[in-house]
Amino acid sequence: MMLLAKAALGLGGALVMAGTYTFHEGLIRVDVDEYRAGGSHVHMWVPAAVVPMTMHFVPRHHLRDAAEHAREFLPVAHALFKELKEFPDAEFVEVKDDDQHVRIRTHDGKLQIDVEAPDQNVHVLVPLSTVDDVVGQLEASSPGA
Repeated sequence: MMLLAKAALGLGGALVMAGTYTFHEGLIRVDVDEYRAGGSHVHMWVPAAVVPMTMHFVPRHHLRDAAEHAREFLPVAHALFKELKEFPDAEFVEVKDDDQHVRIRTHDGKLQIDVEAPDQNVHVLVPLSTVDDVVGQLEASSPGA
């Protein structure tokens, strides 16, 4: 009976630690709503910690290929996302048309992209630290790194 209690306590502790880590890293949110016949409504909330961890399972040659294609942009992207952390609430692009609205900004340390149009709405929210982790892993995978 004591062994079962210790196992339950260990499992409970592991779940609490995993939950704490997940919420510390934040969530990636993607919402897509199409307002047409047969349109899609996709709403995904994914723990941001999953993305860098999942990249460890991507075959090395695929990461090298992606890094090679993005080679000239990776240092700039890495510097950009490092600096964006210093500006947790900044407006970068906002375009309003008669019936469309596009907004790209940082908010609470997350990159936020919102597109609203008569036929669809798209909202993406990604923690800046997650984007920076992905760029860092691509840099580490580039040939010659």
